[in-house]
Amino acid sequence: MNVIHYQPWNTLDQMRREMDKVFASYADRDDGNSVVAADWLPAVDVREDAECFVITADVPGVEPKDIDINMEKGVLTLSGEKQVESEEELKNYKRVERARGSFYRRFTLPESADAERISAKFTNGVLEIVIPKQERVQPRKIAIES
Repeated sequence: MNVIHYQPWNTLDQMRREMDKVFASYADRDDGNSVVAADWLPAVDVREDAECFVITADVPGVEPKDIDINMEKGVLTLSGEKQVESEEELKNYKRVERARGSFYRRFTLPESADAERISAKFTNGVLEIVIPKQERVQPRKIAIES
């Protein structure tokens, strides 16, 4: 007789992953007619400092040359691809949990973001995008002449 180990959380984890895929395909629309599909979503932290916004994305196994960062109309788009092994290489695996394929994330930036000075660096599978804030114009008192 074979013993089957019951793991109740596996079913919930699988359902969550499937729901994430469904919602991700609807969340990232370029316009009303097209849907951008992603195979996985990198984990992202967004932080605001006094001088800038910092987006930190975990993209392990992705080469910097395979990542595209674009800024258009106040929306920062992060996309790329983690190379997928061939089906022949994957056939002996019993379990595959690591993300593979294309990814796509979009972030709407506030008006205070300075799109001209955005910078990015990649270290050990972590992408850091720094979005400086624009210089604030100080209010000035206007004298009334009589």
